[in-house]
Amino acid sequence: MDYAERLTVPLRWWAQGTMLVASLWLALVVAVPEALAWSISGAALALMVALFLAYGRARVAVDGTTFRAGRAHIPIDLVGEVTALDAEGVRRQAGVDADARAHLVLRPYLKRGVRVDIDDPADPTPYWLVSCRRPDALVSAFEAGRARRTAG
Repeated sequence: MDYAERLTVPLRWWAQGTMLVASLWLALVVAVPEALAWSISGAALALMVALFLAYGRARVAVDGTTFRAGRAHIPIDLVGEVTALDAEGVRRQAGVDADARAHLVLRPYLKRGVRVDIDDPADPTPYWLVSCRRPDALVSAFEAGRARRTAG
């Protein structure tokens, strides 16, 4: 594995979500029986945990032959230029410079990312825009994978 990262939800989201559930409990405990307040709050906490775990499950990986972003994957042979983007670059690529056909794996808590151009004539997707914590390391992983494929 040349590069692997899980796009986990940041700790501040967990803290804010927990505070939201605590606020819900506080509002309920004065209005309904205590057992019901605890039950609803427990269900809300379980829902929050399930949503955060599902949202943070997306993986970004390069293993030498394949690039994976979320559920999608593509052979490295069909990947063109890979560009590391700063926060402004990602914002522009996802906004004013966006192509509606692009494949997006974006997370609002990750400001940087990469643009991966697709060189497959059969694929209508022009590029993938993918959030990641270390875009330069991801670009290096693509370069290393291509160098191994060319050498061997």
